[in-house]
Amino acid sequence: MAEAAAIDAVMRALADPTRRTVFERIVSSDEITVVELTRGSGVTQGAISQHLKSLKQAGLVAERPEGRKVYYRAQPEGLAPLVDWMSHYGVFWRERFADLRTLLKEIDP
Repeated sequence: MAEAAAIDAVMRALADPTRRTVFERIVSSDEITVVELTRGSGVTQGAISQHLKSLKQAGLVAERPEGRKVYYRAQPEGLAPLVDWMSHYGVFWRERFADLRTLLKEIDP
């Protein structure tokens, strides 16, 4: 059940398009602050902070305080529950497409 909760948390965190954009900006940086994430985003600093909170709770982002600033970095291992879930269904669909390919060859050699 913990695995299902982890998958739910990651999917919920990445379901929001703004949050995905924030996550992508974090992934493309070594570390980034809230101020840097807010700049040019068209979203308030408070909203960015809320998105960061959700990403952190899902295990997708880690923070490192330094003085008055907090630096955020991506935690790729946070995507593991989603990757595992997707690989399970990847096998399922590959098998279905192989079956379909075989059937189509039988119908129209």
